[in-house]
Amino acid sequence: MDTFEIINLDHVNVLQRNHLVLSDVSLKVNKGEFIFLIGQTGSGKSSLLKMIYGDLMISQGTGKVVGFELGKIKNAEVPYMRRKMGIVFQDFQLLTDRSVEDNLRFVMEATGWDDQRLMDARLAEVLSEVGLNGKNNKMPHQLSGGEQQRVVIARALINHPEVILADEPTGNLDPDSSVEVMNLLMKISKTGTAVLMATHDYRMIEKFPSRIIKCENGKIVEDKYQWV
Repeated sequence: MDTFEIINLDHVNVLQRNHLVLSDVSLKVNKGEFIFLIGQTGSGKSSLLKMIYGDLMISQGTGKVVGFELGKIKNAEVPYMRRKMGIVFQDFQLLTDRSVEDNLRFVMEATGWDDQRLMDARLAEVLSEVGLNGKNNKMPHQLSGGEQQRVVIARALINHPEVILADEPTGNLDPDSSVEVMNLLMKISKTGTAVLMATHDYRMIEKFPSRIIKCENGKIVEDKYQWV
């Protein structure tokens, strides 16, 4: 695998509960690349993301993600693979009984951070990156949807990921907040972190033209349509 390749899937089949969801998937994602993943509901977008972060098994072919072989990875190794990626969900999945800061500290402690000085510095750094300075003590319900999604992105950035997998990150947001989140994800990709974003939001694809992969008829294909 090329040193610039973050994801390399070669003729992979994706299974969910022994049901073939996607077949013969080949995909390369390079460092700093931004890719939209599109397709109808049920076409396999989320399944592809789940396979990449080790939640679904591959049944044939080979897959290498952030240096880990998907076909050979042991269950005990999956958390270490996930530390090298950030995952952003449509429904935020924040701990609603904890502040912004405590949500981020929870992830840090769960992934092995134990030096309080380093934790404080990284926490301040990621909150600054996502434009949430001064929001440390806010509870999730005190934030707008766009701000909550930026907390989720801050959480995803904690461990300096090589790739961010974003599953409909603008799905619950108003148009202005969607643009803010897209600007942030685009900025992150320009720093070298690849972003693979599943979306139905074609307004964002038109506004932020980039490489497009489409799930269709159990396959993935490069979408050659020119968005303008």
